[in-house]
Amino acid sequence: MNRWLKRRWLGFVCGLVCALLAAPVLGLSVSVGENGIQAEVLHHPPYNLTGRKIAIGQIEIGRPALFGLDKAGATNRAVRPNRLFFRDSQAEADRLVDRHAASVASVMISRDKSLTGVAPDAVLYAAAVGIENRSEQPEECLALQTLSLQNGGDLRTINYSFGESLERDPRPNAVLDGNALLTQCVDWSARVHDVLHVVAGNQGRGGFPIPTDTFNGIVVANSMAVNGRFTKVDFSSLGSEPTIVLGRDPASESNVGARRSVGLVAPGNNLATISPDGETSSPASGTSFAAPHVAATVALLQEFGDRSIREALQQPGNAETHWGLDARHQLVMKAVLMNAADKIEDSGNGLNLGMTRTLRDQRNLTWLESDAYEFTHLPLDAQMGTGHLNAFRAYQQFSPGQWRPGRIPAIGWDYRTVSLTNDQFSSPYRDYFFDAPLQRESFISATLTWDRIVDLQDTNNNGQYDMGEQFIDRQLNDLNLYLMPANADDIANAIWSSNSPVDSVEHIFHQIPQTGQYKLRVVFGDRVNEPIQPYALAWWGVARAD
Repeated sequence: MNRWLKRRWLGFVCGLVCALLAAPVLGLSVSVGENGIQAEVLHHPPYNLTGRKIAIGQIEIGRPALFGLDKAGATNRAVRPNRLFFRDSQAEADRLVDRHAASVASVMISRDKSLTGVAPDAVLYAAAVGIENRSEQPEECLALQTLSLQNGGDLRTINYSFGESLERDPRPNAVLDGNALLTQCVDWSARVHDVLHVVAGNQGRGGFPIPTDTFNGIVVANSMAVNGRFTKVDFSSLGSEPTIVLGRDPASESNVGARRSVGLVAPGNNLATISPDGETSSPASGTSFAAPHVAATVALLQEFGDRSIREALQQPGNAETHWGLDARHQLVMKAVLMNAADKIEDSGNGLNLGMTRTLRDQRNLTWLESDAYEFTHLPLDAQMGTGHLNAFRAYQQFSPGQWRPGRIPAIGWDYRTVSLTNDQFSSPYRDYFFDAPLQRESFISATLTWDRIVDLQDTNNNGQYDMGEQFIDRQLNDLNLYLMPANADDIANAIWSSNSPVDSVEHIFHQIPQTGQYKLRVVFGDRVNEPIQPYALAWWGVARAD
């Protein structure tokens, strides 16, 4: 190891040790509450969102305990999963009960008064995959498929607080190019089962990067608390482009090419959680505990979405509604969560979109100092993604409902298609015109998401993945996003854009130069597979104050 690398490594270790020594143990009440993701406020009136009747999933090496099945679960009244599996079969009593899996589950669904989870009333289905001497990716694919089909095929999200090693991947010279079997299975399931897959980012010593090269899921980095608030990317997070990885080449932990992995940051340092027997567990750290904050937030949003859909159905037939089944799409959830993330704390004038914290990376830099803010071809920061999860802001982003292309309010979302077909109803772009002038010096945030197409080589034509079957990567169509003056028609006149040639996300966070009329344009760039591309778009701007 040369002198430069030694210095970098010593600095990294010292920073990590000092941070751990200085950090107090924080309960879920902190990470879920005002100084964390601000989900706790949604549990109470007038929101009353706790994840009721929303099915979510969890896959790990082991599983949480269940009252009535496992001895360990007999005294655990706080964490009650609904149904447990071993791969694609029913779980056996007392087999593969795991402290790590129990702690992760408690982040999502704990009903303990002092350690309440993000979505305490969500319906959790959990699967254990066990350990073998070879890669378990086929078994893991079976497990995620099994979970995706639960609750009548209406499971909204699956959390992955584990990963597979490239060293155990059977492909020769395996790399993070999105084509490990488990990663392909995740991306196939996202589109086919309409499930948002939330993946714990790689960390620490590394070695478990699959499926952090997913296109269609969200990869989550972990934050640490500074002065009691989660405002800094943890030293243990490797991010998308790690510079130091103990015992291996950092390149082996990074996606191939320019595509970055991290989508969001969430609390994941020194958290008190709940063990299988219901007792408070020793402090837990890592992206394993950040990811379930994101997955469980989906349950809160989906409870609100289902409630809004029911209310819309009760309206008179000619009443305009902005709520329908599109609210359930995983692409919508991905766009909403990423667009509502905290970057730069608002001073109180609303120009920073009401954000509640300034997130800093491991070098203590903010999003405004990142290359993602500077360059249009980089939608995501390597360590921060689009910023820090904020469940309450995600609710604010989601609650205005769906708006079609045309005139739109300052905050909203849409699920639509853009097309390169030649019929009269198709369009290679979609324009969204803000119905009020946007305020000078305010920021606008807009996030566009769409799926890579992965098809199953279904040899027995049963419509499901079976052991021995493979997937076909049909790659990714290219969509781009532009912020333009409302009267402009040429994208060359765009004020800003997000035009990555490799990512399945485009993200704009840009300051409005002058008060005026603006629009967002979604453009179908290069076609690689299908001529019609579904997408989700979320936006948040600041209308001029009259």
